[in-house]
Amino acid sequence: MTNECRILFAGDPHGDFAPLIRAVLTQKPEAVVLLGDYDLEKPLQDYLRPIVDVTEIWWIAGNHEFEHPDKHRYLFDSSLADNGLHLQVKDVAGLRIAGLGGIFLGRVWYPPNRPRWKSKSHFLSQQPSHVRTAGLSLKYQAAIWHDEVQRLKQLDADILVSHEAPRSHRHGFIVIDELAAALKVSKVFHGHLHEHYTATIRAGIKVHGIADRMVADLNGHPV
Repeated sequence: MTNECRILFAGDPHGDFAPLIRAVLTQKPEAVVLLGDYDLEKPLQDYLRPIVDVTEIWWIAGNHEFEHPDKHRYLFDSSLADNGLHLQVKDVAGLRIAGLGGIFLGRVWYPPNRPRWKSKSHFLSQQPSHVRTAGLSLKYQAAIWHDEVQRLKQLDADILVSHEAPRSHRHGFIVIDELAAALKVSKVFHGHLHEHYTATIRAGIKVHGIADRMVADLNGHPV
């Protein structure tokens, strides 16, 4: 294992975890970080049995995890549920990694437009009683909420992993640039858009877009 391979980043698997498993068994990293959109038909650990005892497995959710209750359950009720990085900073193989899962949703917040709701509780407070009792639907659980991003900005990290892209991608969002700068990270890794590229944004932050089913090292190079 080279130093660059001590952490690997896996682009959207969409049900195909074979490339990740091969990369882990070859490189023996200390940890892997999955960038969302798993399309699970069984619990996540069942796909990753060949590597669960080889490396640490961390993840953020994409948007596909909220398309159906089973897809959601197979991730959030899996034995790897506690390894989610969303809205947290965790020490992973000696680096502080911050996570932002989900997507921007027009009915909640679609930058550069102002957020429609201050928070989840604000949204629910304006809904009929039966909606408040049921809680957020999966659609709304997939959304990125303004107040949560603001809280995440108060932390410090070395790397940001997100499903959505910063403005380095033509379909990215300046909010991700601003979050990366506030966190003082040196690198951003994102999935979702199925393109492999490297770019530089404000403050010299490197952005690595990781294509679907691709596995990359800390320099954004395919492995």
